[in-house]
Formats: sequence, structure tokens, C-alpha cells
Amino acid sequence: MPPRIERLLPFLRWPRPSAALLRGEAMAGLAVGLMVIPQGVAYAQLAGMPLVTGIYASMLPALAAVLFSASARLSVGPTALTSLLIYASLSPLATPASPEWVELAVWLALLSGGLQVVLGAARFGWLLNLVNSPVLMAFTQAAAILIISSQLPALLGFRVGWAQMLQTPSLHGVAAAFGLVALALLMLARRWRPTYPTVLVIVVAAAALSWAMGLEANGVAVVGPLPGGLPATYLPGWPGWQMLGQLVLPTLVITLVSFLETAASAKVDSQRKGERWDQDQDLIGQGLAKIVSGFSGAFATSSSFSRSALNLYAGAQTGWATVFSVVVVLAALLVFTPVLRHVPQAVLAAIVVAAVVGLLKPREFLRLWHISRVEACIAAITFVITIAAAPALYWGVLAGVLMALSYFLYQRLHPRIIEVGLHADGSLRDRHLWQLPALAPLTYALRMDAALDFATASQFERNVTEYLTAHPSTRHVYLLAQPINRMDATGAEAFARLMTQLQQRRVTLHISGMKLPVEQVLQAVGALAPHPLLQLYRTDAEAVAALKKLAEKSHPLPADLPAAAI
Repeated sequence: MPPRIERLLPFLRWPRPSAALLRGEAMAGLAVGLMVIPQGVAYAQLAGMPLVTGIYASMLPALAAVLFSASARLSVGPTALTSLLIYASLSPLATPASPEWVELAVWLALLSGGLQVVLGAARFGWLLNLVNSPVLMAFTQAAAILIISSQLPALLGFRVGWAQMLQTPSLHGVAAAFGLVALALLMLARRWRPTYPTVLVIVVAAAALSWAMGLEANGVAVVGPLPGGLPATYLPGWPGWQMLGQLVLPTLVITLVSFLETAASAKVDSQRKGERWDQDQDLIGQGLAKIVSGFSGAFATSSSFSRSALNLYAGAQTGWATVFSVVVVLAALLVFTPVLRHVPQAVLAAIVVAAVVGLLKPREFLRLWHISRVEACIAAITFVITIAAAPALYWGVLAGVLMALSYFLYQRLHPRIIEVGLHADGSLRDRHLWQLPALAPLTYALRMDAALDFATASQFERNVTEYLTAHPSTRHVYLLAQPINRMDATGAEAFARLMTQLQQRRVTLHISGMKLPVEQVLQAVGALAPHPLLQLYRTDAEAVAALKKLAEKSHPLPADLPAAAI
């Protein structure tokens, strides 16, 4: 099979199934399938969708993702973070679970899925690297708090909303008991028996108790009747250009955040297999899953880190495990939905809370503070804006990305330029940091740890010019060019101007360790033409030795001339 075809159709690389392989894959698929059924219903409630759509989103979308993604062992379906983004995006536009809401949720799935397919096909997966780790960490933790707070009323059996509870508290004790006991069991099981289908067992047990106690008749909120049978093809109506425009920003954020969820699992999977992660092909697979989910009448899907980890832990080797999990979900849809009717909604809230409570890691902010205080501040501001802007959560992500890119640009515009001196161990280091003597008399030896391009050229040129102005007796400028790995037209122009300035002052320019890409650019503009005031060296050692010889030939000079700290 041609490599290009195998790349476009990754399922062709799956190993030929054997009895032993299928037995192992069936067990892994059973574990994931039993977990995704109650989770799907709970996440549909979080997204404001009809509960059965959570099961729809766990079937055909998962199959599409596993067939066309490079990471075949990921579990794709409803996730808490994507569901919360859907609810936050649509809450100003429609009523939850209404036909208008479902239609807009389908459009979000189609738009974000189509965008992911286009990005993957164009090999633009690198664009997703615009969100750095601190911003994603802060946004995820803020979203986890919002998810938990949104589920507390159902979990604790509130009869009224938060505002009314603060004035006249009204709880349903039985619902609260179901929710808190289910939450405690889920937390304990995740710690001691992570592969056990605890979620399904709790749901079945809760449904049985609810039916026996007649909770629905006593005013306890339950799931209620769910439609059975397979999902029908859903073709959404045209929402109009104005409504579509309001979906653009949520589409971008859902596309970004859902794929970053995928990246967290895919990188782990690729490392275990010892392979390079093909992010573009995973973009295509995840995008197709969203599109299929939309046409199934469901909502946007993503890769679940917890279910993917369970899939790997259960021994999944190929995408056949996902195929088996889809079969399990299909069987549950056909025969299990009557059981779900009696499940208290407090239990569904407990499932959601148990799934996202692990995202709360406040120590990450402290760890980040020790690494980079600026990035820690960016993360803290992202966290605050996400909480304050709720339900419009996308402002938190956008603010974080903007701040991170601004900080990145500031660093690029202010490169590290140091004057070097010879250390006792023979290395060339920051002269002022280590209090070293000048490398040679009447010599300015500098190193710039950045590319010489449009972002750094002005600072580089200004640095040398200011030094020469402050030290007019300078006769040698030595540039350690090894860290300069790239040069553009702006950098070449700045270099040529600097050479002209040095030649007018009768200052010799010494350059060592110039890399081939930089040398080719300077050769193209004629900046490296032979000249008495231009000396090139292949290594730093050659340049230092040449400067020492020049110093020996010159008249005695003070050992340490003043130098500007940069």
C-alpha cells in the first residue's frame, strides 16, 4: 500500500486481527464502553443537550475518529470541558435542550469539525501551539471550577437556584444523599480500582434504588424517559448569517481547546509506541468525528483523557478496542435506556464532578511561579478572566493567548546580548555576571542569543553603536555568531550598515562560528567580501587566539577597560 494512502487512511495500518488480539481488544473496549455510557449522558446534561445525544456522540463519532486518526487508541466522545464550552457558548442564544439549542449545537460541531479537517489537510496543526502550557493549565482549572459549581445544585439536591438558596435554603435530602454517596464511591474507586466499571455499577444501583423507592413520584429529579433506537440523520436548518457570526468565536475556541485535550492523550500514546505524533492526521480524524456527531444530532466531541488512559491501562493495542466499545454502546442504546430513566440527576452530577475534580491542581500555579513569574501572572490573569467572564469562557482563552503572544514578542524584540570574557575554565561567558576581564585590549566581544532578523536587528545594531559611542578607542569588535542560526533581509541590511560604520571608524570586525544559513544570506548581499577590516574564523578558539596575538603586538594597555553591561 503506498505510504500516502496509508497516511490518509490510517486504519489500513492496523494489524491483521487474530483471536488473541481480538480477545484483548474486546476486554479493553468493554471497559471503555461501560464507562462512556453513563458519562455520555452526564456530559449531555452539562452541554444542555437532550440526554440521549450523549450516547449518540459516543458511537459513530468514535468510529470515525478511530478510522481516520493517527492515534488509534484514544477514546473519542463527549468530554466535560467541551460540553461546558458548548453550554457557555449557546446559553445567551437559546434555551437548553430546545430544538433551537440542538440546532445551534449541531452547527458548532459542524463548524469546528470542518475547521479541524481543513487545518489538518493543510498541515497547519502547528497553529495550535499558539496556546502555551500555562494558559491551558489556568483555563482548564477555571473551567473545572465552573463545571463543579454548575453541578452542585443537582448534586446537593437544590430545589431552587443559587440566588434563592442564599435567601431561603431548600434541599432535597434524598437527592443529596444519592449524589454525595455516588461521588464518594467514584472517588474511592478511581483511587483503588481504576479499571473496574464503577460508574456503570453505581448508575445501575442508583436506578434500582430510585425505582424501588419511587423517587420520581416523590419529586426527585431523574433522567426521565429516553428515546430508544439508532440516531437518525440530522440536517440542521440555516441559522442565518447573523447567528452564524455569533458562533464564529465559540467555534474557534472549541476547535482549539478540544484538540489540546486530544494532544494531552495523543502525546502519551505516541511516546508509549515510540512513534512521532502526527498532529495533522489527528486533526482530520477529530474533525470528522465532530462532523459525524453533528449529523447524528449530537454535539462536538473530543478525546477523553480519562477514558483514553483506561483504554491503554486495559491493554488496548489497536483501534479494534474502540470498535468493540462502540458495539457495547450500541447494545446499551438498544436495551439499556429504560434503566437510565430512573437514575437521579444527582448521580449524573456526581459523575461529572468526579471526572473533573482531578483537573484542580492549585500547586501548579506555585510551581509555575518558581519557573517564570511573568508566565505565572499570565496564568493567574487567564484564570480570573475565565471565571469572571462566565458563561463566555472563550474570553479567558483569548486573553491568555494574547498575553502569552505579547510576552513572546517582547522577548523576541529584546534579545539577550552580552559582552563575553574568558572564564578560568576556558569557556566564554557573560563578562559582567562573572566579573571577568575584557577578552582583549580595545576589544568589544559580544554574543547575541537569537536569530538576526527583523525583530532583533534594531536592538543588535543599537547595542554595538552605543558601545562604540561610549568607547571611541575601540579597535576590534568580535561577534560570536554561533548562536545566530537564522538571518532575514532586515538582519542582513542591519549587518551591512554595521560593517560600513565599523569601517568608517577603522574598527576591525572579527566573526567566529558563523552558520551556513547565515553565511549564505550575507554572501548573497556581498557583506562578506574580502576586506582588511573583516576577519572570519571557523571556531571561537581560533578567534580568541588571533585576538591574543594582536594584543601581544600592541603597546601595553590597562588590563580591564570599562565595558557596558547589557
